[in-house]
Amino acid sequence: MAENKNDLLVTGAEDAMGNMKQEIAQEFGVRPGADTTARENGSVGGEMVKRMIKIAESDMSNKQQ
Repeated sequence: MAENKNDLLVTGAEDAMGNMKQEIAQEFGVRPGADTTARENGSVGGEMVKRMIKIAESDMSNKQQ
């Protein structure tokens, strides 16, 4: 079981999450980090969640077919 809510449960997921974060930040013209505003960092995180939900919905839809 995960030690906290932020622990990733899938091996290799950390790299994929980092890649997604960088890709979205680049698309948004944001440089994520401590010197970036909370709004800018949050926009990247929010978009990551939206895309992960789309991926999960697509995967679930494909499994039902």
